[in-house]
Amino acid sequence: MQVVKDLPAPQNTQNGSEQPLSPNDLLEINVFQVDNLNRTVQIDASGQISLPLIGTIKAAGKTVRQLEQEIETAYGAKYLQSPDVTVFVKDSVGQRITVDGEVNRAGIYPVSSSATLLDAIALAGNFSQIGDASKVFVYRNMGQNTMVANYNVEQIRAGKARNPRIFGGDKVVVFTSKSKIAINNLKDALGIASSAARIAVVPGL
Repeated sequence: MQVVKDLPAPQNTQNGSEQPLSPNDLLEINVFQVDNLNRTVQIDASGQISLPLIGTIKAAGKTVRQLEQEIETAYGAKYLQSPDVTVFVKDSVGQRITVDGEVNRAGIYPVSSSATLLDAIALAGNFSQIGDASKVFVYRNMGQNTMVANYNVEQIRAGKARNPRIFGGDKVVVFTSKSKIAINNLKDALGIASSAARIAVVPGL
């Protein structure tokens, strides 16, 4: 694992402008004016799809445009003259993130291609009572390596820091604020002491 100040865009995303396809993504593939070649296919666990005439093609890790171009090349090589292929992502497992730690609704959430860290925190119902807005860590897989960066959401909300993009596959973890725990423990202690004092002065006992 590598700790960095700011996370780079994931590999093969055209510097963050596109989301690479992932296994289990559901794709709708249309070949213009050749309806019998149109298909709805799911990328299998090995990252591949199977299409009429051209067989198996690697899809996972590529952008939609890259896959469109590869399918056009394959059909154009033997079967069609100047094929026009459109790939539409109907459902994307890769476009989901995990939000964990001190948030109100930890879980796995679908995100758009323009999602930001503030969007991710909002999806999870904001910070819990003991969440530390200055200790929000984003983990991102970069090939065989995992990178992590610490972002201060207080500064982002105040306009003092950049609101970073969040990509499918990211994991956002909010750490605990030790000072907030101490305050809560103090409140609990004061509450118990106050209750004990009330019991001690109940009239008529």
